[in-house]
Amino acid sequence: MLDADATIITTTSAKQGAAPTFKSSFGFHPLAAWCANTGECLAMLLRPGNAGANTAADHIRVLARALDQVPGPARAKILVRIDGAGATHELLEYLRKLNTSRRTVRFTVGWKITDADEAAIARLPEHAWESALDQDGKVQDSYQVAELTGLSTREGWPENMRLIVRRVRPSRRHAKKLTALERKTGWRYSFLATDIGRMHRIRGSHQVQFLDALHRDHAEVEDRVRTNKAMGLALLPSSSWTVNQVWMLAANLACDLDAWLRLLTLHDQDDLAEAEPQSMRFRLYHLPARLARHARRRFLRLERTWPWAQAFTTCWRQLTELPAPT
Repeated sequence: MLDADATIITTTSAKQGAAPTFKSSFGFHPLAAWCANTGECLAMLLRPGNAGANTAADHIRVLARALDQVPGPARAKILVRIDGAGATHELLEYLRKLNTSRRTVRFTVGWKITDADEAAIARLPEHAWESALDQDGKVQDSYQVAELTGLSTREGWPENMRLIVRRVRPSRRHAKKLTALERKTGWRYSFLATDIGRMHRIRGSHQVQFLDALHRDHAEVEDRVRTNKAMGLALLPSSSWTVNQVWMLAANLACDLDAWLRLLTLHDQDDLAEAEPQSMRFRLYHLPARLARHARRRFLRLERTWPWAQAFTTCWRQLTELPAPT
């Protein structure tokens, strides 16, 4: 699963490429793609602060680079998840053309509600709405989902695309952004578009509850963004665009190393498997130790009272026992 998303990196100086952003800040607007299965950043494109959020050419460029990073056997089935910025004709047409006899590419993207969509919602019978599900399968009684495919016109979009609508009671912070239909019905609506009809050997994958939960899991990309920024992405150091690109690459490499260290050696360490980068630095990466030499051998002497000394030695032993890559 590839999750694409953009983020804002603010700066206080006039660095090359820095520009006002859509959030009324000043800086850069990079776009990236992460592998949801591993947590690693597969590709990132440094962009000026005024770069468009839904620029199809940038999304295609990043996704093409990300797919190049995916090992051959894992390219057979690809799911691309993007927020509303991914709902463009060019991007969805590009994803459709990636399908071959040996590769299946599916997508879920956010969708901007149109007048035609609101008219379709008004025609939905009340019994069409079903309770939504959490990612763990628990029922969310306060959230409801329904299929809108066939009720809303979608000229120019993929023929097999489905529209799924989700509704929830609006909170106070949403009051000023409600449409006339939302004020009338008392519900706030959000859409997703997908070309998933049914996933092979996955029960219930055609159900609207499954697809809604699958797309909402895209929100985990915010954790990946936060991790990358904690690894140095948020502190672009130079006034040079080229130097900042190299810095971005180094920060992403650090993020990937951190992700694979967790996958390979810390998956059974409850307090470290999901630890933030700052906690990892304090507990493992900045470990109080002393490197000693004796009889032509080197010894790493750890502080006995350090609470994570055992976790470090276990991690080190598992790393050294990994088979050599072929």
